[in-house]
Amino acid sequence: MQKEPMLRETFEKLSKELEQLKNEERGKIAKIIDEARALGDLKENAEYHAAKEKQGMMEARIIELGDLVSRAQVVDPSTLQHQRISFGSTVKLIDADTDEELTYTIVGGQESNPDQGLISFQSPLAKLLLGKEEGDDIRANLPSGKKHYEIEEVFYREIVIG
Repeated sequence: MQKEPMLRETFEKLSKELEQLKNEERGKIAKIIDEARALGDLKENAEYHAAKEKQGMMEARIIELGDLVSRAQVVDPSTLQHQRISFGSTVKLIDADTDEELTYTIVGGQESNPDQGLISFQSPLAKLLLGKEEGDDIRANLPSGKKHYEIEEVFYREIVIG
C-alpha cells in the first residue's frame, strides 16, 4: 500500500468529510429513498432515481476518502531540513531559456493546485526536483515541452491551502 503524504490540515479535512458522509449523509439519503419508494412506481419516479444516483456517488466518495485516510502519512514540513528539495519545500526555478522565474511548493496530491504554485510530489516536475539542491540544473520533458531549469533557491515557508 503506497503511503499518501499530506499536511495535517488536509488529513483532518478529509477525515471530517468521511465521518460526515458516513454518519449524516447516508441517513439523509436513505430517508429520501424510502420516501420516494413510498410514492409507488419506481420506473417513473424521478426523486427515487436521483436519490439512488446521489447515493452511488456518495458511496464512491466514502470509498475514496477511506482509502486516502488509511494511506495518509501526515507530514509537518516545518520540521524537515530543506537544503535538498523534499515534501513541503518551496523552490525558485529560473527557466534557462527565458530567464523566467517560477516558484513551486511540493505538496501532496490532495493539496495540489498548480495555479497557486502548489505541485504534487507525484507530478513529473516534482519527481525531477526531489533530492536536488540550490545550484543544480534539471532538464525536463514536460507536457509543455522540453525545459531547462536552474534551481535558484530551496526553502520552507508556511503552506496555505486554497
